[in-house]
Amino acid sequence: MFSTQINGALSAPLDRAFVKEREQSGRRFSYIEGWHAIAEANRIFGFDGWHRETVEARLVNEKPRNIGRDGRDGWTVSYVVRVRVIVGDVIRDGMGSGHGIDADLGLAHESAIKEAETDAMKRALMTFGNPFGLALYDKEQRQVVDAPPEKLQPTDLNALIEEVLRMKTTAALRKWWKQTADFRNSVGLIDGTEEYQLLYTTFVTHGKKLAAGETVNG
Repeated sequence: MFSTQINGALSAPLDRAFVKEREQSGRRFSYIEGWHAIAEANRIFGFDGWHRETVEARLVNEKPRNIGRDGRDGWTVSYVVRVRVIVGDVIRDGMGSGHGIDADLGLAHESAIKEAETDAMKRALMTFGNPFGLALYDKEQRQVVDAPPEKLQPTDLNALIEEVLRMKTTAALRKWWKQTADFRNSVGLIDGTEEYQLLYTTFVTHGKKLAAGETVNG
């Protein structure tokens, strides 16, 4: 059984600041990002209080396609993945899918698996409570609230740095930086702070490394 403190955290409303939206097939969907789900799991369960494992990964699509404005030869790859989240003696599974498009077949596979694992992990964590996105399954989102501003937590900064280092292309890295701007501002992660400098330095250093690799690969 979970402690009173953990049960309280799991039943708390979801902060609207962490909710993102995307459009798919003419419909809009609300979701939380993978880095935030990890940060919440670390905050609620503890860094050593939970773990995840990929128990199934199935390739469902792999075919050549043209990519980019110049129509270069490339690949599109799709995976379906099952991830298991274990918290003490509580086990939850989640299924997710991911898609990768790249000129390099290996990178396309890597991108697809990463996306599928993140999707599956979020679905498994969602079953634990509102902070992991359960509140978004209510069409009226009655457990999604505008919470007062909070200070940046170490778990948030660590998760952000981990996300930066997992980016595989400069385009994905720039897109991620733009998408997380609202969150960074909401927790005071702004230019001039020590935490921002640490994250920004990681962002720039990793970006240069990726750019160098892309130049070598053409």
